[in-house]
Amino acid sequence: MQNLKDIHIGSLIKKRVTECDINMSRICNFLNCDEELINEMYLSDSLNSHYLLKWSKLLEYDFFRLYSQHLILYSPQASIKSNQSKIEKTSLPQFRKNIYTKEIVDFVIEMIDTQKKTKIQIIKEYKIPKTTLYKWIAKYKKTDDN
Repeated sequence: MQNLKDIHIGSLIKKRVTECDINMSRICNFLNCDEELINEMYLSDSLNSHYLLKWSKLLEYDFFRLYSQHLILYSPQASIKSNQSKIEKTSLPQFRKNIYTKEIVDFVIEMIDTQKKTKIQIIKEYKIPKTTLYKWIAKYKKTDDN
C-alpha cells in the first residue's frame, strides 16, 4: 500500500495516467490547459482541488480519498465532548464515523502480521478502536482459513 503519510499527488496522478494509457492531447483538452502545466502538475506534491477533481474524473480514481485516509490514520481525533460542540456550530455536512477502506485494513493487518507494530501500538498511534481492530483480525483470519 502507498505510504499515506507523505502524499505526492503529482507522481500518483502520473502513475495513474500511465496505467490508463491516456495521451497528452486528451488530458490537455479535458483539463483545458497546455502540456507544460500538465508536466508541472506531475512534479507538484499538491494540487488545487479544482484540478484534483478533474483528474479524478478523467482517470476514474478518487484522489481525494488518499487525503481522507491520511486524516483517518494520522490526525488526532478530538474528544467526544468538544466534537459535539463543533457539530452544533457548523452547517457543513457531518460524518458519523471513520470509513476504513480495504487498503487501510490490509495495511494495519500487514503491520501486525509482520510484527512491525503491536495491536496496542496500532490502537494508540492510529486511534483505531480496540473492538474494530479485533473484528478486522477475526475477519482476516476467517478468510485466511477458507
